[in-house]
Amino acid sequence: MELKGKNVLILGLAVSGVSTAKALDKLGANIIVTDMKKEEELEEQLAELKDINIKYVLGSNDICLDNIYLIVKSPGIPVEIPLLLNAKNNNIEVITDIELAYRISKNRFIAITGTNGKTTTTALTGELIKNMGLKCHVTGNIGVGVLWETINAQKEDVFVIEASSFQLESTKLFRPKISVITNITPDHLNWHKTFDNYVEAKKKILKNQQKGDYTILNYDDLLLREIGKEVKSDLIYFSVGNKLDNGVYIDNNQIIISDGKNTIYVMDSKDIRIPGRHNLENALAVVSIGWALGIKPEIIEKTLREFEGVEHRIEYVDNISEVSFYNDSKGTNPDASIKAIQALKKPIILIAGGMDKGTGFEEFIDSFEDKVKALVLLGETSEKIKETAISKGFSNIYIVGSIEEAVGKSFELAVPGDNILLSPACASWDMFKSYEERGKVFKQAVKSLREA
Repeated sequence: MELKGKNVLILGLAVSGVSTAKALDKLGANIIVTDMKKEEELEEQLAELKDINIKYVLGSNDICLDNIYLIVKSPGIPVEIPLLLNAKNNNIEVITDIELAYRISKNRFIAITGTNGKTTTTALTGELIKNMGLKCHVTGNIGVGVLWETINAQKEDVFVIEASSFQLESTKLFRPKISVITNITPDHLNWHKTFDNYVEAKKKILKNQQKGDYTILNYDDLLLREIGKEVKSDLIYFSVGNKLDNGVYIDNNQIIISDGKNTIYVMDSKDIRIPGRHNLENALAVVSIGWALGIKPEIIEKTLREFEGVEHRIEYVDNISEVSFYNDSKGTNPDASIKAIQALKKPIILIAGGMDKGTGFEEFIDSFEDKVKALVLLGETSEKIKETAISKGFSNIYIVGSIEEAVGKSFELAVPGDNILLSPACASWDMFKSYEERGKVFKQAVKSLREA
C-alpha cells in the first residue's frame, strides 16, 4: 500500500494513534491528527511525536476531509460519529491499525480474539514463539501499537496480535495466518448495540482466511461450534470437556493432540502453573497454535510449565495476616469474573463494579454459590449489581467510593484463610483510564495496608 505523499488522518491519539503516526512518518505520508482531548490532556503523546511533522486539530473533530486519502481511527471510536459518517459519504476509507499493518507487512500474523482469555493466550503464544527461537512481536489490544512494530520488523519476525472487537470491526482485507477465538459471550453491548453485531465483529478475524491458513476455535463454546461450519481455512478445535477425533483435548488430565490417526501426549494438565479451567482452555488454544506451526511438543510443554500468567489476571498480590489478595482487574465483564471466582478457593471477599457496558449480572451473582461471603461494590454499576444480588438472595453487600476504601473494608471483613479478590465484572473507564491503572491502584492499596 503506497502512502508516500498521501494525506492520512489519524483519529484518536491513544497508544495505537501514536504508533500509527510514527509508522506513517516513516512511510512518507502527510499526517493529520485529530482528537477530542485538548493539548494539555495529551502532553505525553505529543512529546513522543515532537520530532514528526504533524498537523494537529485538538479539542474537536471538526475537520475538513477534502483531499484526505485514508482515515486510521482509534479502535474505541464508534463508526457512527459525524466525522466518520461524512467520510463514508465521501468514499474515504476508514480502517484501524491492524488492517493497515496487514496491508504493509509481509510477516506472519497470529491473531487472537475472544470475550475472555485473549490477553493470556496472546502473552503465552508470544512465549511459545520465542522458545521456538524466532523474533516475536506481541502487539495489538495488549497495549503495544502494532504499526510501529510492523514498520521496524524483519520479514522473518512473527506477530502475535491481540485483536479486540473494536479493532476487527473496521477490518476489510485482514487475513492472519492463524486466527484464534477463545470464546464469545455478551460484552461491549453499549458499543456494538446488539450481541449479533458483536459476534459479527469477532468473526472478521477469520473471514478472509483460506486453505493453508488455520482457524482455532473452542469446541466447548456452542456458538463457536456453529461458526466453525463457516470456516474456509484449516480448522482446529480444542476442548477441555470433550474428547476430539481431530484436535487438542484433555483425557485423564493429559493434554493430547490428535490428527485422527496419530496421538501425541503433550503433558499433564496439572503441571500448568496458571489456575482455573479458563486458563486450561487458553493453554489448549496455544497448544493448537503450536501444532499448526509444527512446534515440537517438548517446546510446547516447556512453555506451559514456565508461564506464570499476565499482570491483572488473577494475579497474586500479597498475603497479610493470612489473608490473600488477588488482582483480577482484567475481569472487565461478568463472564471473566465468573471464571476468576471459579479459579479461587473459598471463602472469597469480592470487590466488583465499574462502568456499565449494558450486560446483566444474574449469572455473575449465581456463580457466587457458597464461595463468595461478602461483596464490596464501587463505580457506576454498584447499585445495579446490589439490586441483582439482593433479588438473588445475597445481601452481605457494602458500597464504597474508591479502591482504597474497598481494600480497607474487605480486610476489615476478612478472617485468616480468606481470599480478597478484585474482579470488577465491569469496565474501568468510569473511574480510571484503563483496567491496568485500576489494577495498579489496587496493588498499591494492598501495599499501603501492609505498611500501615
